[in-house]
Amino acid sequence: MYCFPLSPSTHNLYPSNCSSSPHFLSPRPLKNQAKDLIFASRKNNGFCSSAKRVSISLINSGNQPKDSIFTSRLKTKRVSVYRISLGDELKDSSFTSRLNYGFCSAAKRVSFSGISLGNGDRLVNVRCTGESFEENGNEFYIRRCVEIARKAVGHTSPNPMVGCVIVKDGKIVGEGFHPKAGQPHAEVFALRDAGDLAANATAFVSLEPCNHYGRTPPCTEALIKAKVKKVVVGMVDPNPIVASTGVSRLRDAGIEVITGVEEELCRKLNEAYIHQMLTGKPFVTLRYSLSVDGDLLDQLGAEVMESGGYYSQLLQEYDAVVVSSFSLSTKYFLSSKEPGAKQPLQIVLAKSSGSLQLPTVSNDTSSRTIIFSNKEITLELEASQKGIETIVLDRMNLAAILEHCKHQGLCSVMLDLRGNTADFAEILQEGFEQNLFQKIIVEVLPILGASNKDPLKYMQQNRRLRNLTSRTLGESILLEGYF
Repeated sequence: MYCFPLSPSTHNLYPSNCSSSPHFLSPRPLKNQAKDLIFASRKNNGFCSSAKRVSISLINSGNQPKDSIFTSRLKTKRVSVYRISLGDELKDSSFTSRLNYGFCSAAKRVSFSGISLGNGDRLVNVRCTGESFEENGNEFYIRRCVEIARKAVGHTSPNPMVGCVIVKDGKIVGEGFHPKAGQPHAEVFALRDAGDLAANATAFVSLEPCNHYGRTPPCTEALIKAKVKKVVVGMVDPNPIVASTGVSRLRDAGIEVITGVEEELCRKLNEAYIHQMLTGKPFVTLRYSLSVDGDLLDQLGAEVMESGGYYSQLLQEYDAVVVSSFSLSTKYFLSSKEPGAKQPLQIVLAKSSGSLQLPTVSNDTSSRTIIFSNKEITLELEASQKGIETIVLDRMNLAAILEHCKHQGLCSVMLDLRGNTADFAEILQEGFEQNLFQKIIVEVLPILGASNKDPLKYMQQNRRLRNLTSRTLGESILLEGYF
């Protein structure tokens, strides 16, 4: 999810008629050519438990609506905009979020029930359930830290994503996030934003401030120099170079420090970084598509590779994506369509190929490509001039591939099960036997009996997933869980 400024045309909000339980809003009827639809709610009533006003704008509910932009104006006067596809045949949709990852900072779960924006539809019912907490409490500002930290998604690796908020007299006076490795950290940008107002203020930061000299000076010294009186930390940094030394330095300087606020949320933000710090290995996610009867599919859901689609976002988030030689038969290499996205390293498994015809390199793809094979292969179209590297292994070895990623400084790898199943056979078996997978993402498509291949036989093991969640994506269902 990303944040954008609210359009001036949406400032005038319509009054709401909110009931207390359950929290439903019934907006004005939707017309075929409707362009704007705006909601408003009161505190702890209506759309969102901690929002003064919530607006939904730029809804095109005609015959072929493609995108709608949902905006949420919170008490902090911050505006978050989210893009959702609302097709003609859409009947209902459910969105599950974890704190700031979803529709609004105040809700853990946001569900949209009875959405029907087709040709003959006139009504939308919206329900929001979530945790109500103190407006100016520590949790509120740490959630804001996480929200702004995600502005740098895909750009900070191998560093973590970090956000910082400076609060004085109950008001946010400075904000900042770490944009990419080698650039100043979040605390520095937030202190610059706050200026002299940082003195005697409280600094909220999603990750423990660093206390060592690297490519940038210690953030602890910047906070001490700015004379902040209190620091609230989301989670302690697992990096052994930091590992609570930042907290200790601040306390030794007479600054009050609180740790472990919204820790689960902060850990989720940097799950790949944390795993790499604790194990020395990249964080590996297994992704595949299924038909409703359990067949593995090569295709993805509609528009998921476009900007804002979940697959486009995955390509932005992960440092590398492992695919079969099937990907080379497509017109272009995989690339994220997110604005300004840093493209992942393309790792191609070519076990069953002796000669590979390379696709055209697209203009929006700046990623590198490595081809792993168990035998010598012939590359066509002058691959060496495209910066494509080939590595020959005695056998397809996932551990060797991950070790290569580690030496490249990559923290996260996505294994995408599409294409030639023979390419994945050995590494799937190895991955499960050696517990090399940390996360799984499954897209279930509304398709029945579309494939005869069954590489899932390599995964027929008794394993129970943790923290399994689901959400709808148009006509598909997306499942996410952890091993």
